[in-house]
Amino acid sequence: MTDAIYITVSQTGTTVAKIIKLFTRKPYNHCSISSDLSLSSMYSFCRTYTPFPLPAGFNQEIVGQGTLGLFTNIPCEIYEIPVTTEQKEKFHKILNHFKEYRTSYSYNIMGFWSIPFRLHLERKNKFVCSQFVAYIIKGSGVNLTKPVCMYSPEDLRHLPNARLIYRGELNEYYKKYSSDAFPLPQKQISMYN
Repeated sequence: MTDAIYITVSQTGTTVAKIIKLFTRKPYNHCSISSDLSLSSMYSFCRTYTPFPLPAGFNQEIVGQGTLGLFTNIPCEIYEIPVTTEQKEKFHKILNHFKEYRTSYSYNIMGFWSIPFRLHLERKNKFVCSQFVAYIIKGSGVNLTKPVCMYSPEDLRHLPNARLIYRGELNEYYKKYSSDAFPLPQKQISMYN
């Protein structure tokens, strides 16, 4: 039986995001992972308090709230990764571990700088957003081509088994396809050109 997990890559208007974009020259510099198309259970390693970049760590992200609530225009892409029922169970097990032991994890400030320079720098219990997403994907049993600590949001856009299902503005997607509004029909979700 086939199921899926979902990666969202996005670009907010925070000062840090603008600096990262200037440095990387990539369209998206943040990523999150979700178990459903509605993005109602989206998680990442990001700022804990909206006004401040630090402290940061494992957090649930809710479209329209927190940092994602500060901006009316958040360009994004959403990718679907097919997984088996067993892989989806592993996904939830890992995610539940992060929820239960949230305070054991923190933001990988050194990783923030090592990824653009392609430095292999693994740090126990420390992640940036893309390392966290890669860690969950790998832990779920999906093959990755390089170490988790080397993944950037741009790399996640090019996973061989990921299928682009949406390109556009994040708030619009959420309003239109939120499970609170109506169920997500698979045929209507492919909206990119």
